[in-house]
Amino acid sequence: NHPNLVNIYDIGGRAGLLWYTMELVKGPNLAQLVEKEGPLQVEKVVRLLRESLSALAQAHAAGLVHRDLKPENMLLEPDGSLRITDFGLARAVSSQTMTSSSGVLLGTVAYLSPEQVERGIADARSDVYATGLVLFEMLTGTKAFTGETPIHVANQHVHGGVPAPSSRV
Repeated sequence: NHPNLVNIYDIGGRAGLLWYTMELVKGPNLAQLVEKEGPLQVEKVVRLLRESLSALAQAHAAGLVHRDLKPENMLLEPDGSLRITDFGLARAVSSQTMTSSSGVLLGTVAYLSPEQVERGIADARSDVYATGLVLFEMLTGTKAFTGETPIHVANQHVHGGVPAPSSRV
């Protein structure tokens, strides 16, 4: 139970369908905020970054890796505090976890770490990498990597360096 993680209250299933109930967060997500405001003020970025890293540290300490961290999974309360949600791809890990049991690449390509692209392996460092890409987006109002196809974007994570935010703003 961390103030920056959305709580899940119940999990169940019936007739082959799984469900869960979770805490309601009434504010927009971080993607909507950046779309509306463009690059965020540095003070706000630092606060949101600290809140997200604190929440991830607790999840990682509990042995969970988010694996699909992106601005759409970072919700903002009406008071402006950040809450991380959608641990739907999360897995308990000992050191490394395959991206899926079938080897299929999961996650949002704009935020995938190089090791997820190359080897299908995710660990806590993958979440930190994604957080860095979210940081870039908060500072610049743009994604670090874009392309015409998901494969093109994924290859940039492996073969290209993340551009400096100052190259955009």
